[in-house]
Amino acid sequence: MKKIIIVICFVFLLTGCTNIKNLSTEQIIDTIAQKSSKQNIYRTGYKYFLPRGLGIDNSEEFNEVLSDGKYKYYLYVDALSYIKKVESAYQTNNSSYYSKAINNKDIKGYVEINLTENDKYLIEIMYNYAKIEVIVSEMDINRVLLTSVNVLKSIEYNDNIINNLFGKDILNYLEEEFNIFHTTSSDSTYIQIDDTYYEEEDQSLPDTDLIN
Repeated sequence: MKKIIIVICFVFLLTGCTNIKNLSTEQIIDTIAQKSSKQNIYRTGYKYFLPRGLGIDNSEEFNEVLSDGKYKYYLYVDALSYIKKVESAYQTNNSSYYSKAINNKDIKGYVEINLTENDKYLIEIMYNYAKIEVIVSEMDINRVLLTSVNVLKSIEYNDNIINNLFGKDILNYLEEEFNIFHTTSSDSTYIQIDDTYYEEEDQSLPDTDLIN
């Protein structure tokens, strides 16, 4: 009986990985319109869903460093732009590995993927007034992109708390130096590209089970 259960689980895991690998980037981005999972992480002014297999390495105000055991995901939540309803049109970058604007009803964003050092790819995905940056190997682009989509689309803001945080002068509040509406590419000031980042690739990777 135990052998049968093990075989079934093994087949399930292989099928899940194959499905993710076979999805196109366009199909992954389209999942942003699907209903998100219930939030399980609560912060001051916002909450979001952390997929299975993803952990939190660091949390500071509106910045989170997430990790799946192989890659670090740098999450920035721009509550100020959210409460001020800032909008900015994304211009497709034809020189990128992948570049596309996201338009889902009244929520906009973009995905841009660029080749960086050591044949790694910098994924920048902005949606729902938040952004994730992560550097990955080409073979992991789809899986990591799907993880990022699941996190960003799940973010829910608390208007009352955010208004209290920034005070009555919110309309005159200075913008953060880091602008989620602009791509940073390989010159990112938010994510540091160094040798220690790539050393994490040799670590084991837990099952993320991200497809809803």
